[in-house]
Amino acid sequence: MKTLDKIPVNKIERAGQLVKTGFKVGGNYIAYYGEKMVNPSLTKEKLNENNAEDIYDGLKNLKGSALKVAQMLSMDKNIMPRAYVEKFSLAQFSVPPLSAPLVRKTFKKYLGLFPEELFDTFTADSMHAASIGQVHKASKDGKNLAVKIQYPGVAESISSDLSIVKPFAIKMFNLQGKDSERYFKEVEYKLMEETDYELELKQGVTIAEACKEIANLRFPKYYPKLSSKKIISMDWMDGEHLSEFTAYNENRELGDKIGQALWDFYMFQMHELKQVHADPHPGNFLIDKEGNLIAIDFGCIKHVPEDFYVPYFELARPEIIDNPVIFKEKLYELEILRKDDSAEEIAYFSNLFLQVLKLFTKPFQTDFFDFSDEVFFKEMAQLSEDFSKDPKLRKMNGNRGSKHFLYINRTFFGLYSLLHDLKARVDTEAYKKYRK
Repeated sequence: MKTLDKIPVNKIERAGQLVKTGFKVGGNYIAYYGEKMVNPSLTKEKLNENNAEDIYDGLKNLKGSALKVAQMLSMDKNIMPRAYVEKFSLAQFSVPPLSAPLVRKTFKKYLGLFPEELFDTFTADSMHAASIGQVHKASKDGKNLAVKIQYPGVAESISSDLSIVKPFAIKMFNLQGKDSERYFKEVEYKLMEETDYELELKQGVTIAEACKEIANLRFPKYYPKLSSKKIISMDWMDGEHLSEFTAYNENRELGDKIGQALWDFYMFQMHELKQVHADPHPGNFLIDKEGNLIAIDFGCIKHVPEDFYVPYFELARPEIIDNPVIFKEKLYELEILRKDDSAEEIAYFSNLFLQVLKLFTKPFQTDFFDFSDEVFFKEMAQLSEDFSKDPKLRKMNGNRGSKHFLYINRTFFGLYSLLHDLKARVDTEAYKKYRK
């Protein structure tokens, strides 16, 4: 794969790249409608494939938050056409890496030495390249290490990237007024945290120590003296990405074992630590030869405040969902309902979230849940599609819910998706044995 010697970092350069991409997408639409006149039965499948290809090609050279957003979207298989999901999922594994000279320059700037001066061996070519950084394999004192290097300019371009995509997001999610700013600030804040590798190292050490008793779960050891704000060194963990494993695995017991470790890991973090790994995509988990789950990335950790945690999980209880008075109280606590809502908006959003919660919380309402259940996931997809096409929703104020919903819901949707890929059958209460 071609390497990069330079990444656009200022707003004008990055906006220019997106404008070029926009022209390509516009050309695809012109070609599609021209062909549609000749062939009225033509579907949008080829259009979606061409657009996904051109958008991804534009984003992969920008890297940073622009590519990170594409990666986030690929986790939800219901939010966009399949062609986009398949192409954007490459952001987890397959993007152009930095050239060797640029890698050496980054080491010299942030650790004061070139990589060959720090390690016994160091691969000049990256082993994996993703949205914010790329990973090289190294060795020191007989240990194999994974060394993650952040792309130059990523942190500096986050604000400008978000300002470029903001008008589209406002339209897509029906956000209105100044109140929408808090959602963008939450995304910007979390993306900035992901560019701080010193914070990631600290978070990785803390969570690994807290979760060390969970069965079939492993973590790498981190090396602070070989790390900095833009470089992080840890043990090289042998294994295959979760998506590679699920592509061929037909051993249901093994899928159950890994799925149970994944569920216990997330429930323990949520209920015991009140902070959670909020980036559950396949690229952040490996499966080793012994069938253990390995968590390898702790850049995105969401802290869960008590005033959000309590009503959020109370809404998972049937006796709360089925009690109209208490249910409505919780919706106000979570900012789903607003004091300035009309009677029509109160009725509409109460009904909408009642339908969503009754379905979404099913795994919490039983001691055992089978995530291979196709009916459950088809119902979720159908509900999402129904609301996306509802003209009534477009007429109402879309600013719904606490800012904490953004990453907590993303976490659960990602977790459900991974467990579905594993076809895991889990004991939903098993994590409690690890709680103090």
